[in-house]
Amino acid sequence: MLYTVLRVIIRWLLLVWRRWQVKGTEHIPAGGGVVVVANHVSNLDPVVLGCALTRRIHFMAKVQLFKVPVLSTVITMLGAFPVNRDKTDRHAVRRALELLQGGHMVGIFPEGTRSKTGDLQKPHIGAAMLAVKADVPILPVSLQGTRGIFNKITVNIGEPIYLPELWRGKPGKAELEELSQQLMDRIKNLMK
Repeated sequence: MLYTVLRVIIRWLLLVWRRWQVKGTEHIPAGGGVVVVANHVSNLDPVVLGCALTRRIHFMAKVQLFKVPVLSTVITMLGAFPVNRDKTDRHAVRRALELLQGGHMVGIFPEGTRSKTGDLQKPHIGAAMLAVKADVPILPVSLQGTRGIFNKITVNIGEPIYLPELWRGKPGKAELEELSQQLMDRIKNLMK
């Protein structure tokens, strides 16, 4: 309920104040688990991404956000769950896999943190690993204009990436790094 109400209000604010434009909603899978990946330059990115998608998304968010009392309550109610970015967080991985296997969307910023320059950073392999383990598609999204308070925001949703047979099973680190770089290349192409 809170998610739906806030989404309606924020979508209206984004339209009026930030003149936002969302392209590619037809690419969003209608059902089933999906790993959503996007570039990350602003604290507003998860909000914009959540409002742009036609399905509810659960974000993997840094554990530090869950140490702020009011913020922790709100983001938990909105479906976010903590991840410790400094080490392999098995609890966060299990939670993400449960959500994906339950047919939900899980949002991850593969860069791991916000880009200070706006340039894409080297991706971590977590998003690719989750998609492979859960055997779900990956939905690439580019976010532009989310930095600042008056910029026009553009969201481009790309076609989902369905994993070929060779990615299924137990790919090694090199294969996951290659897939992660392919995801970032898709996001970069969506930014053009």
